[in-house]
Formats: sequence, structure tokens, C-alpha cells
Amino acid sequence: MEHHEVSGAAAAPPVLDGYADLPTPQALIELEIAERNIARMAERLRRAGIRHRPHIKTSKSVTWARKQLEAGAIGISVAKLAEAEVFAAAGIRELLIAYPIIGAPQLRRFAALHAGGGELLTTIDSLTGARGLSDVGVAAGRPVQALIEIDGGLHRGGRQPGEDTLRFALEAMELPGLQIRGVMNYAGTIYRNTSPAGFIAAVQEEARQLAASVALLREHGIDTGIVSSGSTPSALYCEHLQGVTEVRAGNYLYFDASGVALGLAAEADCALRVLATVVSTPCPGRATIDAGTKTLTSDKAHNRAGHGIVVGRPDLRIEGLNEEHGFIVYDPQEGRLTVGDRLLIIPNHSCVIPNLYDALPGVRGGRVTERIAVEARGCNY
Repeated sequence: MEHHEVSGAAAAPPVLDGYADLPTPQALIELEIAERNIARMAERLRRAGIRHRPHIKTSKSVTWARKQLEAGAIGISVAKLAEAEVFAAAGIRELLIAYPIIGAPQLRRFAALHAGGGELLTTIDSLTGARGLSDVGVAAGRPVQALIEIDGGLHRGGRQPGEDTLRFALEAMELPGLQIRGVMNYAGTIYRNTSPAGFIAAVQEEARQLAASVALLREHGIDTGIVSSGSTPSALYCEHLQGVTEVRAGNYLYFDASGVALGLAAEADCALRVLATVVSTPCPGRATIDAGTKTLTSDKAHNRAGHGIVVGRPDLRIEGLNEEHGFIVYDPQEGRLTVGDRLLIIPNHSCVIPNLYDALPGVRGGRVTERIAVEARGCNY
């Protein structure tokens, strides 16, 4: 499988001449890598006969959402209503809001989106949420379409697989103004694996649990036309997702140090990088860069220590971060850094980085050629 063809060789230090005019710290996007990631995932899912509804919380960008749709995606997934509002205003109305809509202010905003038409889906896992959406559908004279969320193992939301899901579905079905279209889950425990065999077993279990609940719902005449699952890891192993009709991969667009550490990607697959400058060398074997938690994120990587990968410099380790500083350690007998050196860093978790920028430089052939707007920046409500 092509995403496992990960070279053990260290990447060559990048040529940074084309970034000379960029202030640091600065996140940027290697456009050709991101475009290749989109094409590869689209082809992989086409071969498996699984539709794609990519999660745009990774990019928060209309540009990338459109490219994913052009590659064959059937719509996009969003985490919050504010993201849905941004993308709907941009003309992208095939939306799954993969988050509970709870409370009067949220329901009013959802009602406005619902009134705008398009293929709008959301999720339910409580009668409180289902009743609120039912009221929206009744008032609009057009039912709200919803997926029942099933707990995928993280216990952050969803009904428990099996009888609990069935009981809830039977109650939700009785509500006017609400149309159940199927089920969804998020099996986030998959990130605890570190080997192909572990990922395959996790994906097969993800599919098995969904299939058991779907079979139970179908026995009782409940619509399960949509069976939505998947993270980037499970989408990469989609040939084992029997019974799943669509996936919601997001991180695959950019990848990150976590993906590299888990064997899901190589450094060459990581499209989002952070340009940083060495601002101090306080003692031998230590250097300080101008990128801290506000740039690289404090998120830990899966299966990897430190705070990112320094591209082409495996001898360097980002040991710690303050808000505005990153602390690099290295063996002074093996290499050196000087004040003014510039480094490219693959962050631990790429999905949180774009939310810090109004726009990101897009790079081709080592040169900044365009700026990619992050229209849904800050849309976390």
C-alpha cells in the first residue's frame, strides 16, 4: 500500500532561499504535497467503493474544500456550526455537522442553515438534541436529516452499540420533523496502534461494531442508508471497512509528526510546515527558535517524543516549548546551529495550526506562489 512506503532515510535539508521574505515563525503549505494527498486518498476510496466526506477542521479553508470536492468528495464534514455557516456562505451546502446541536442559540443558527437548503446533515445521541432538531424541522415544514452517533470507543459521545442504539433510534423515529438517515461513529482509539497489524485489527473492529448495530436497526425498519465512519488511519486501511458507506478523513490533507511516528506517512507526505529562526544559542548543544506553543501547538505526538520534526535534521530534537520559544537540543560534536539559521518543522498535530492564521503561504518548488485563505479561522463555536 503506497502510504506505507516510508523510507528510513533522513530527508535532505530543504533549500529555504525562496522563503527569504517570510517573517518567522510562519506556517506554510507545500501545495504539491497537499494536492497529491488529496488525489491519493480519492483514488484509494474509489477503489474501495467508499464515499468521502472529508473533515475540514484540518484546513478550515474553502480552497481545499473545493479541491476535495473536485476530486470526488460527496460533501464535507464540519465540527461546529460556525464552520458550517462559513462554508454554506461560500456555496458549499453539502454539509455534515458532526457535532451535537444543543441549546436555543445553536438551534436558531441551525434553523437558518436548514432554511437555506442543500444537503444538510447533523448528528443526534440524546433525546434533548433530537427534540430540538425535531422542532426545527416542524417549524420549517421540512424534516431535519440526522445520523445517530454510536460511541466508537472514546466515550466522548454517542449511544452504546447494540440495544442502546436501537432503543434511542426507536424513540427518535417517533419525533415529527426529524428524519433518520443512518449512523456515524468516530473510532478515535485507533490512534493507540503503532503497527499495520494493529491498524488493520482496529479498522476491522470498527466496521464489525458498526455492522452489528446497523443490522439491528435494519431489522426494525430504521433507515441506515448512510454508515459514516473513519479517521485518516481507517481511511488509509479502507479495504477493511466492510459495510461502511463513507469516511470522514481530515488530517490526511496535511499529515504531521504523529502520522509519521505511527507509520501512516513519511516526512515527504507532510504538507504543512512551520518556518522558524534560531534566535539564540545560549550554550553548546542548545538553541532557541522563535516558534513556541502559539505556533507549533502544545499537543503531544502519538508514539513520538518532542514537539515536531526538524526537516532534514534528524540530529535536532525540539525538547520543549514556551509560548514564544522553542528549545532545541543536539550533540555539539555532531552538528551545530547558529543565530539566524532557518529551520522547517513538521508540527506534532497539523489540524490545530491553520486556526492561528487568516491565510497561509502556498509553496511550489520552494517558492511562495499564493496565499491560501483560512476562512473558518476561529470558528470554534
